Amino acid sequence: MELNTTVSTEAVKGVLVETLGLEDQAYRIDATTQLFGSLPELDSMAVLELLLALEQRFVIEIEGDDVTAEVFESLGSLTAFIDGKLR
Repeated sequence: MELNTTVSTEAVKGVLVETLGLEDQAYRIDATTQLFGSLPELDSMAVLELLLALEQRFVIEIEGDDVTAEVFESLGSLTAFIDGKLR
């Protein structure tokens, strides 16, 4: 699944992998990878850590209202969300 975004899926994946300590699983993660509810490492505390890491990496501000299940549905949806914040 190729996304037409300014920010690359690989860049968001890098933040995800580093924040959640998924280095040993990185090869299996792509845009279609389901996130919240599918990755046991992505619990509520990890979501907060991931949001902070994404804010720092991409120099964006993520509001509480922005955080929805749809955003964390897949790596692709998270990438699209970040891309939208950069526009």
